[in-house]
Amino acid sequence: MSDAFIAGIVVFVLAAFVGFEIIRRVPPTLHTPLMSGANAISGITIVGAIIAAALADGWLAVVIGFLAVVFATVNVIGGFLVTDRMLEMFKRVPGKPK
Repeated sequence: MSDAFIAGIVVFVLAAFVGFEIIRRVPPTLHTPLMSGANAISGITIVGAIIAAALADGWLAVVIGFLAVVFATVNVIGGFLVTDRMLEMFKRVPGKPK
């Protein structure tokens, strides 16, 4: 294995660990506002994954880039659905008093 591949795996594992620890410690009242920010970051991730997949040299890099695009897209769609559902909970029902 090349040094660049091992360095990439190390960065991936560290990023996954740090991301998990940060999200785990967020209080529930902040999840909806943070989800909107996470959607923006995931949109940037999609662009980066597309570029990485397009510039890939071998078939393994293309597959990993494609999976990155798929996972980031699922994350964006899921984030928008969760945010929309959470915001629906705060809408007033017509005809119902305060």
